[in-house]
Amino acid sequence: MPVTISTTDFDAVLFDLDGVVTQTEKLHAIAWKALFDEFLSRFAQRHGTPFVPFHAETDYLQYVDGKQRYDGVASFLAARDITLPYGDPDDESTRETVCGLGNKKNSTFLACLAEKGVEVFVSTIVLIKALRQKGFKIAIVSSSKNCKIVLEQAGLTDLFDTRVDGVESTTYNLPGKPAPDTYLEAARRLNVRPERAAIVEDANSGVEAGHRGGFGLVLGVARQDNRAALEQHGADAVVTDLEDVQVHDTPEQPRIRNVLNLPSVLGHLPAFIHGIQEKRPVVFLDYDGTLTPIVSRPELATLAPDMRQTIAMLAERCPVAIVSGRDRADIETLVQLESVYYAGSHGFDIAGPDQVRMQHAEGLAFLPLLDAVEAHLHQQLSPIPGALVERKKFTVAVHFRNVAPEQATHIEPLVDAVLKQHPQLRKGFGKKVFELQPRLAWHKGKAVLWLLDTLSLRTPDVVPIYIGDDITDEDAFHTLSGHGLTIVVADTPRRTAARYAVQRPAQVQTLLQRLAAALST
Repeated sequence: MPVTISTTDFDAVLFDLDGVVTQTEKLHAIAWKALFDEFLSRFAQRHGTPFVPFHAETDYLQYVDGKQRYDGVASFLAARDITLPYGDPDDESTRETVCGLGNKKNSTFLACLAEKGVEVFVSTIVLIKALRQKGFKIAIVSSSKNCKIVLEQAGLTDLFDTRVDGVESTTYNLPGKPAPDTYLEAARRLNVRPERAAIVEDANSGVEAGHRGGFGLVLGVARQDNRAALEQHGADAVVTDLEDVQVHDTPEQPRIRNVLNLPSVLGHLPAFIHGIQEKRPVVFLDYDGTLTPIVSRPELATLAPDMRQTIAMLAERCPVAIVSGRDRADIETLVQLESVYYAGSHGFDIAGPDQVRMQHAEGLAFLPLLDAVEAHLHQQLSPIPGALVERKKFTVAVHFRNVAPEQATHIEPLVDAVLKQHPQLRKGFGKKVFELQPRLAWHKGKAVLWLLDTLSLRTPDVVPIYIGDDITDEDAFHTLSGHGLTIVVADTPRRTAARYAVQRPAQVQTLLQRLAAALST
């Protein structure tokens, strides 16, 4: 599916070098394999162990791709349980230190570069020129200390407004990818906020750096059948080639706008109803803040009887699903309707009529880790009055709505410290809540698509309607862009991909009542 980069949403695009702009990743893979195979052969002979060569695809992608040279050496050696002295950057390439091996790899790479030259990805150069024509600022961000040499040899230096590479990282003491520092430095030099910049990366470490840095779009380039790995490390979208990226002066759907500038769905109700006539609507509803007002503690958010009656009436006329961050069992108990579908834990756990059942298989493997993280967070946050750690099956939520403002600033650093110890998890955001979730390419939007597919409702005559108030609902708004009607519940300024707005749950009920009435005629 094509990805659109619009001047409405972004001011800059930051590119990795190897594997994105130039095809030098092939030369790096050759150099790494030559280095490690020679070293591993000697090591095996000395220690009487089997020689297991460096795998130019799996080992390269997992341990060295996108990382600074010495970090790559250390990462691979650790994977083979081999310990060497770190050494010094001035070490001769004959020394068996991390730096010595790294220096030898660099010599081999430069020899390959001199022999074979630099090949570029033509589609990337076409994209960069199109971006520059539209006024985007462009940066190159590479872990390689040879970045400048490669750009000069390829004749690409003038395409970039700034360069942050391995040399710059050393000069300014910037940690390498997957730390976000090099990308953040490039954004600073371009005078662009991270959320207004897009990152283009082919390496897991680079994608993770963009994700950690809070950039507005982290675009993965899967040239080696590594889409799933890029998504797992935080890619917002993945393409196999940058010819699939479109550049626009004005945005296509979804448009990211301020909630206060959205049309009220109740004020445009005739047009809204007209949009679903002669189609089959499917209604997806968040719970907290959408069907019930936000309350101080999760257990106090009970569903009003008249709202339950409205949902039941609508479910008689079209499929209805509740899509919530709460546990599925919890949301079933609160809603108490057998006629609707329930997607709990942000869609990791789904059940409903007609024996519909699904628990995300990969998510189940995270349960022991989530148990440990829950206990750790209880210990870390217990001294802070009002902090609440809520365990859900597939997530651990940290609520700070009842924490005094002067104490609330301590919450996120404590959560981040726990995440740093467990990079398999990611941090989700909500209203006065952080959620630690499995780092998997799954969210409310994908749960909606799963339900549509399972119910055979992903067809042109079906119109999905999604209503939600939380940051996590934005995934569904984006997913349904162009083929669904999306409504955000909000009364304060915020950026959203929804098409319409209402201000409070009472207006959601009015809308559902009018929708049910329209479907009765």
